[in-house]
Amino acid sequence: MKNSCTVWLLLVLLLASCGKDEQPFAGVPQPSNFPQPVYNLDKNPVTEAGFALGKRLFFDRLLSRDTSTACADCHISYAAFSHPDHPTSHGIDNLFGRRNALPVQNMLWSKEFFWDGGVPNLDLVPLNAIESPVEMDDNLPNVLKKLRAHPEYPAMFDAAFGTPEVSTASFLQALSQFMAMLVSANSPYDKYVRNEPGGSLSTDELEGMAIFKLKCASCHATDLFTDQTYRNNGILDDFSLDKGRFEVSSLPDDVGRFRVPSLRNATATNPYMHNGKFKTLSAVLDHYASGVKDSPTLDPLLRQPDGTLGIPLSADEKTKLLAFIKTLTDEEFLRDRRFAE
Repeated sequence: MKNSCTVWLLLVLLLASCGKDEQPFAGVPQPSNFPQPVYNLDKNPVTEAGFALGKRLFFDRLLSRDTSTACADCHISYAAFSHPDHPTSHGIDNLFGRRNALPVQNMLWSKEFFWDGGVPNLDLVPLNAIESPVEMDDNLPNVLKKLRAHPEYPAMFDAAFGTPEVSTASFLQALSQFMAMLVSANSPYDKYVRNEPGGSLSTDELEGMAIFKLKCASCHATDLFTDQTYRNNGILDDFSLDKGRFEVSSLPDDVGRFRVPSLRNATATNPYMHNGKFKTLSAVLDHYASGVKDSPTLDPLLRQPDGTLGIPLSADEKTKLLAFIKTLTDEEFLRDRRFAE
């Protein structure tokens, strides 16, 4: 997957005026147990018309070279906008990418995007898929041309941005408005920490949470359940096919390091890891307990003082960890009809 984050485009987006007379859409959630968003909604406030346009674009296969593939084909709503049962992204001409499609949820709180963090701005995220030769295989000028010639889009852009012009900024900001609304924060865990109805956790779930805080929360931190760093978690010892963060930074220490994904809705987003290696959460826990492979950049947290690799986990601890992870499943989000086609 190539990075399309060019300097000129970033400047266009940063300098673009909002150009909206509508008030910010009141439906943008701001969960009390989340930190402050990274994305600046003041520069691109979500409106009802902007959300509707972004949703239409997200589900429209017109954005691909041969109109066969939409963003939503690899980011499916009932799977927290991930690609269930596909180890890696499945795109145009029946081609596959190198990496698993990450969920599209809680994007407002991300500093960087994709497994290697190669995109630093939410507005730029769609370009990776659009211009990837194995995903949508088109280019931005051609996509804009198709949208300008469409019988409905100019009017939708007018409603959202006050002008029928289909510009780079308005196109990408509309998609950001849709993605900004994809906030998952109503799992049983959330209701528990906010002391809301439906937030009762069982003994096993509470014990699993204690184990999680002790053995997992160093990486899956805060109520976002990711510290947004890049780590080598030992699923491979040969990174010749995909060097991870190194492909962005060129730093030798970044070989084999990939983004720490959020565990929110993990029960719905299998398979797991950057290459989709594991089909189940049980397999993930088994990996950390006894399957970690050594390499020069292996995360220090996976090297125990006695020289063993991984995270010591008993069978009982695994069972309770799974019970806790299941409390991070937000059924309201997964079933929200506003986000489905």
